[in-house]
Amino acid sequence: MADPLPITFQEFVKLPELGIDVSNISFNTLTLQSDKFICIREKTPQREQVCVVDLEDTSKTFRRPITADSAIMNPENKIIALKAGRNLQVFNLEMKAKVKSCVMTDDVQYWRWITPFDIALVTETSVFHWSIEGTASPVKQFERHANLNGTQIISYTANAKMNWMALIGISAPQGRIVGSMQLYNKDRGASQPIEAHAAEFSEIRLEGASQPTQVFAFASRGANGSKLHVVEIDHVEGNPPFQKRSADIMFPPEAVNDFPVSMQAGPKYEVVYMVTKFGFIHVYDLESGACIFTNRISGETVFVTAPHQDGVIAVNRKGQVLSVCINEETVVPYILQHTANVELAFRLASRANLPGADQLYVQRFQQLMGQSQYNEAAKMAASSPRGMLRTENTINQLKHLQSVPGQLSPILQYFATILEKGELNRHESIELARPVLASNRKALLEKWLKEDKLECSEELGDIVHPHDATLALSVYLRANVPAKVVLCFAQSGQFDKIVLYCKKVGYTPDWVQLLMQISRVDAEKACDFALSLVKEDPPLITADQVVGVFSSQNMVQQTTRFLLDALKDNKESDAHLQTKLLELNLLNAPQVADAILGNSMFTHFDRPYIAQLAEKAGLYQRALELYDNLSDIKRVAVHTEVLNSEWLIGYFGNLSVGDSLAVLRQMLEHNMAQNLQIVVQAATKYSELLGPQNIIEIFEDLRCSEGLYYYLGSVVNVTEDPAVVFKYIQAAVSTGQLKEVERLVRDNNHYDAEKVKNYLKEASLPDQLPLIIVCDRFDYVHDLVLYLYSNGMAKYIEVYVQQVNPSRLPQVVGALLDVDCDESIVKSLISSTPAQFSIGDLVSEIEKRNRLKILHRWLEAQASNGSQDTGLYNALAKIYIDSNYDPEQFLSSNKFYDPRVVGAYSEKRDPNLAYLAYSQGECDDELLRLTSENGMFKQQARYLIKRRDLGLWAKALTGDDQQP
Repeated sequence: MADPLPITFQEFVKLPELGIDVSNISFNTLTLQSDKFICIREKTPQREQVCVVDLEDTSKTFRRPITADSAIMNPENKIIALKAGRNLQVFNLEMKAKVKSCVMTDDVQYWRWITPFDIALVTETSVFHWSIEGTASPVKQFERHANLNGTQIISYTANAKMNWMALIGISAPQGRIVGSMQLYNKDRGASQPIEAHAAEFSEIRLEGASQPTQVFAFASRGANGSKLHVVEIDHVEGNPPFQKRSADIMFPPEAVNDFPVSMQAGPKYEVVYMVTKFGFIHVYDLESGACIFTNRISGETVFVTAPHQDGVIAVNRKGQVLSVCINEETVVPYILQHTANVELAFRLASRANLPGADQLYVQRFQQLMGQSQYNEAAKMAASSPRGMLRTENTINQLKHLQSVPGQLSPILQYFATILEKGELNRHESIELARPVLASNRKALLEKWLKEDKLECSEELGDIVHPHDATLALSVYLRANVPAKVVLCFAQSGQFDKIVLYCKKVGYTPDWVQLLMQISRVDAEKACDFALSLVKEDPPLITADQVVGVFSSQNMVQQTTRFLLDALKDNKESDAHLQTKLLELNLLNAPQVADAILGNSMFTHFDRPYIAQLAEKAGLYQRALELYDNLSDIKRVAVHTEVLNSEWLIGYFGNLSVGDSLAVLRQMLEHNMAQNLQIVVQAATKYSELLGPQNIIEIFEDLRCSEGLYYYLGSVVNVTEDPAVVFKYIQAAVSTGQLKEVERLVRDNNHYDAEKVKNYLKEASLPDQLPLIIVCDRFDYVHDLVLYLYSNGMAKYIEVYVQQVNPSRLPQVVGALLDVDCDESIVKSLISSTPAQFSIGDLVSEIEKRNRLKILHRWLEAQASNGSQDTGLYNALAKIYIDSNYDPEQFLSSNKFYDPRVVGAYSEKRDPNLAYLAYSQGECDDELLRLTSENGMFKQQARYLIKRRDLGLWAKALTGDDQQP
């Protein structure tokens, strides 16, 4: 059976089995930036696309129709960078969004991701770094060295600090593959041309070094042989110097033309993997440059590699995806057996904590102890692989040894060696803590704890606790000793951390007892702690338990704060706690209870009980909000001196109609003077709902005319109920508000005019203007005049026609004549009334009563003043005709009377006067009829000759023919 290999070899996948054509598997079409994704550009006559293989789950392989010269996947995320000519774009495939883009001024010959956020771009002349974060364009790092001219760029790498960079290209002069490398240091801005095919940056930890040593490894195959070189870069002051290492690279006879194509570091083991074109893997120890293993892993050309779990992953021309890494179980035995390099086996086992050299370690430890080289033995035990020598037995041996003057004791040397490279185990930590604390060097323990150099345990915490409770808490936390962690949290007042910690570690203390202890120390923090407990799902303590604890300590404020938060969901199941909260504050802090009730936070408490407490505390508004019983409401509502009037008015909107009316009545009965204004305001606001008649009834029953007046005054302008308007008129009259009565009867259109008229007549007001307005608006002028005249109030008749409505003079005069008013009074009234009435209507009213002559002088006076009113001259004509006061002269000379009206009036009295009027107005039809009926043919002929109208002649002749 073959000996086990020092490496683990694995085939991930064969790309052709994923449908990828072998023709698309090459350096120019396939890119491998990490062990997460492979990106292949697939090109067929039908389409171009990019295929992305997910190496963690090849079933998630996907393709996108993308046309590009090159595509590289981000080493960690599903972000792809595409190059088409000089256009560069970066896309987030998961978010389906463009991350960044730019256009280069020169062609990009090679590019790769150097971090998850940065892409290296190599043009013919320069190297750039382009960050996908922010908006910055690619930043030039350095110019290419002349030794790379005419080469194909195959690799670019940089160290972690990005201050060292290596660019590698190959060429084939005279049939030999020559590697050319440019090593650039950013700090010095200097380049060094080196012949090399592959290179890698890494770090190693030298014995006695406080910090890692940065190294650069590169390999070349020249005309005179092949070499691996390892050199130190950026030397750290205080570290031992690293001597350059060079080692021959052996190629088998069947690979005489082989050369390195890639190097990847294995930081855990401090090795470097070199892969050659022909598929060979070479593993070298970086510190010594010694070759650990060489063998062929692929029969096909390997053209691309990437780091993989402290090893290397590679792809060959056939599409095999392969990985190689150190086999931890076999590498040390392999070195011992095949290379006989015992020191290498020791160092590798120690630095990577590997098995295989245990017996040698035991033998060497005993040998050193036997030679009294105690410090060396201590160092060796401390650095033994997997801590095989780090036992109680070893510690007991070392701590009883005497120290050499001027040197550390063996046991301290032992601890120092472990602390330098790693951490102490449980027993070591305890053994070291005792002398450190005894010498009052607690700061050292704090430092080691922060650096995770100690293995914490309950015993270690107990040792530390008497010296520093906070430091002990840190130990208990790391050691997962819940009971003592909670105790320390409580002792140090860090109550807010207790729940989080217990939940995290699954520990359940006695919460009630713990809360009691905390409440005695800090009431406010106890409240916060209690809230955190009840908010857990499921709750770690009940709200009733918390209230019990707080009540026992008389913590009113904290109980209130706790319950306000704990009960904020307003659950019916918490009704008793809601009642408790309100009771507690109504008895101790009524203003707080008022605020709680005002926010309407709770609805399930005992309303009658809390209402009684609120009433006793003087919170009448809250009591009213809670009472349902009418007698309770009536008892509380009368306290308007302390109730907000606006709120109280709004409160009536929550009551039934009957209850509202009952409460309004009670308020007036209790203190009418104090409550009248609010009652009126409430009655006004809810008038339509409560019913005006019901409200009126209350005011009338309590003989509150003032209230009735103010109430009706607020609704009268919006109501259309005649009864309500009438009641308001009555109230206004009874309170002496005659100006308001006057305004209402003038402006309101919804009262019963007949009823109001009769009421005003019966009321015998000192001012009859309201009655005048009603009668004027609704045409009760005749009744008004009869009432005023018969009751000796003739002056109001003058007021009516002179100040209120002069246009009503004709009706007023007619009414006065009907009651046989003295003509002188009538004449005086007519003369004193402004000329804003119709003379025709005045004449008509007087003419109806055959008293037209009383207007004789007044009409002549109006005519002499230049009036051209037709009615005026019609009246004068009639007077002149009846009195035979030279009517012919008036009819023939006046142009303002109406000939038809005057002619018709004269026909029965004197046809000749009628003829004169008709002829003056050329009233042809009337004149022909008059002359024909009265045989006045001479006048008719004379008129026809005067008119010279053939049509009129024809009409006259036709009329003659029809005469009998």
